[in-house]
Parts: sequence; C-alpha cells; structure tokens
Amino acid sequence: MAHYPVNHPLRPLYRALAALAGLYLVLYGIVGLITVSDDGLFGHPDERILGQGGNLFWSILSLLVGAVVLVATLLGRNVDTEINRVLGWGLLVVGSYELAASRTDANFLDFTIGTVVVTYLVGLMLILSGLYIKTARQADASAPRQVREGRTA
Repeated sequence: MAHYPVNHPLRPLYRALAALAGLYLVLYGIVGLITVSDDGLFGHPDERILGQGGNLFWSILSLLVGAVVLVATLLGRNVDTEINRVLGWGLLVVGSYELAASRTDANFLDFTIGTVVVTYLVGLMLILSGLYIKTARQADASAPRQVREGRTA
C-alpha cells in the first residue's frame, strides 16, 4: 500500500502547478482551434501550434483535459488528486505512443518531438501535484491507522 502525503505544507504550490498545467492545455487547445480549424480533424503534419505539432483533434482533446484539470483544481476536496493522477498518467501514455509512432503513418495526432516533451512535462506536473495535494482533518492526518481505529501494535 502506497503512502501519499496528507496536508503537505507545499500543497498550495502543487495546486498552483496543476492549475498552470491546466491553463497551458486550455491555451494550447484554444490556439489550436483557431489556427488549424480549417484543416479538418486530423489536419496536416506541418501545422504548428505554439511551436509544437498538432491538429484539430489534439487541440480539442487538450482543451477538454485542461478544462477538467482546472475544474478539479477549483473544486478541490481530494477529487483533484485522483483526476490529476489519472490524467497525468494518460498524458504519459499518449506521449509514449506518439514518441513510438513519430515519423510513421501511425502518428495521427501529428506530434513532433517537442510536443512529446511538453506532453511528458505536463503529465509529470499533474502526477506530482496529484501526489501532494491530498487533504484530511488534522486528527486523521497525523495519527497512524491503528491508533485512529483504537488498536495498538
């Protein structure tokens, strides 16, 4: 069983990091919708969005993921920890697939290596923030589970 820190003193910093990742994804999605909307859903591989490769499908997906991250960050209540971890791992999976498929016909999201790096970084930021923003009542956070349940070793 993994131990995730509860009530970490740098929790506000990690929440801000998650919000920054969500804002970047929303910005990327909006700029992508504006610049590649006339190229069709899977567009052309030579299109650049904020210096990265991408197409309309990835722009829409980034916009949706960023919006979910921002809403979860605003809600808090430990919902954001699970959402950030799941979406962070999802971004790492997408980045790994696109890294393996780069320079092939299977690169349907039109990723460049720069896009893969940014996807990895945003995914890692979400995972990191998901690990450190969990909250609990102070009495529940500081006592071991056996003590809280009235048992002693």
